[in-house]
Amino acid sequence: MTRAPKRFGARVTQRRGGGDALVIPERCAGRSTTAKAVSAALDGPTVREREVLGLLARGMSNGEIASTLYVGEATVKSHVSKVLQKLVLRDRVHAVVFAYEHGIVSRS
Repeated sequence: MTRAPKRFGARVTQRRGGGDALVIPERCAGRSTTAKAVSAALDGPTVREREVLGLLARGMSNGEIASTLYVGEATVKSHVSKVLQKLVLRDRVHAVVFAYEHGIVSRS
């Protein structure tokens, strides 16, 4: 394993025999998906933000979430933005994947 220049804040791993390089941001390096790690990741969002994440993962639009929670659509947009930021997720799709992978919602 080699280290990327410090300014990139990443670790670079390359398979032996050539192959593609994998860049792992330092904030993700060494993280595991254990229950303890999931719990720590979910300590960031508030209870309401976790609730919004669960509804988002069930495929609800901002308007549907707003109606369900009796809040304005702008409030839902704010909660979604904060969830994405706190969990370091790129978009709603990644939020849905995160929710299923970490047991926030189930397939039932």
